[in-house]
Amino acid sequence: MIYIDITRTDKGLIENITMSGHAEYDVPGKDIVCAGVSAVAIGSINAIEVLCGVELPVVQDSGFLDISIPSSLDESILSKVQLLLESMLVSFRTIETDYSEYVDILEKEIEY
Repeated sequence: MIYIDITRTDKGLIENITMSGHAEYDVPGKDIVCAGVSAVAIGSINAIEVLCGVELPVVQDSGFLDISIPSSLDESILSKVQLLLESMLVSFRTIETDYSEYVDILEKEIEY
């Protein structure tokens, strides 16, 4: 199972995304669920870097990805980054809808 944890601020902004686990839909190299989730995540990170000029702090290991969104971003840049992150989440939800046995998304709000 791939677990995707989304942490939002009390204002609803995505603050952190953590992905862990393996789908185990198929053998490594043929696992379309894992490939789909990975492609969406890495593609979104790359889009943020190229389109917004923001290099997000990312920790990556086998079966693990942690993305932090800096709180110090300029408001107009933050807005663009959030739009791309919400787009990523829509893609994750689409995969989760079709492959709910392999992907689980949990959203939580942090109150300050």
